[in-house]
Amino acid sequence: MARKKLSRRDRIKKGIRKRLTGSEERPRLSVFRSNKGIYAQVINDITGLTIASASSLSKDFTGTGNKSDQSVAVGKLVGEKAIAAGVKEVVFDRNGYLYHGRVKSLAEGAREAGLVF
Repeated sequence: MARKKLSRRDRIKKGIRKRLTGSEERPRLSVFRSNKGIYAQVINDITGLTIASASSLSKDFTGTGNKSDQSVAVGKLVGEKAIAAGVKEVVFDRNGYLYHGRVKSLAEGAREAGLVF
C-alpha cells in the first residue's frame, strides 16, 4: 500500500515511450500542454539533445486567438525551426495526452510547416 498509483496520463506515457524513441534520422517531436500554454520539442534521444523547441509562452511567439489557434502557431514555429536545423521527418510523441484538441492542432500545424510524421 506504500506505492503510489500512477496517474492515467503517466501510465499511457510509459506505454508510449516503451516503443517510441527518437534517432538521428527521425527525432522525437514531444508535446506538453498545461492550462496556460503548450510546448513542443524536437529531441534526439540517442544524444539527448534538443534540436528545436517552441512554446506559446516564449518571447519569439506571436500567435493570437484561442488556445487551439495558438497550438497551430506553435506547431508551425517548431516545424520551421526543425526544418531549418535539417530535420524533415519526426516521430510524434503525444506524451500521454489524447490525440485531440490542442495536441491535434499542434500536430496539424507542424505538418503544415513541412514536417512528416
